[in-house]
Amino acid sequence: MFINKSPDGKNNVCGKNIAYMRKKLNLSQRELAERLQLMGYDMDKNAIQRIESGQRFITDIEIQAFANLFGVDIPILFSEELAEDDSKH
Repeated sequence: MFINKSPDGKNNVCGKNIAYMRKKLNLSQRELAERLQLMGYDMDKNAIQRIESGQRFITDIEIQAFANLFGVDIPILFSEELAEDDSKH
């Protein structure tokens, strides 16, 4: 049987880090979507919400777009410590 979800049942493993980085920039989900749209990506507030909550799969092209927008290397978006560090505060 092919498993296409993370161990916690989510459809992506980087959504929590995308939410963390968005909040660090003081952006709403709508503002983040608008910035991605200005970069040429078809993304709306609902897609951002679904990515952050793990309900939506995310493509490699979208991951690269988020990394570019946040000014980080792609592996940062997959870091298990990033969002966990924030939840401890």
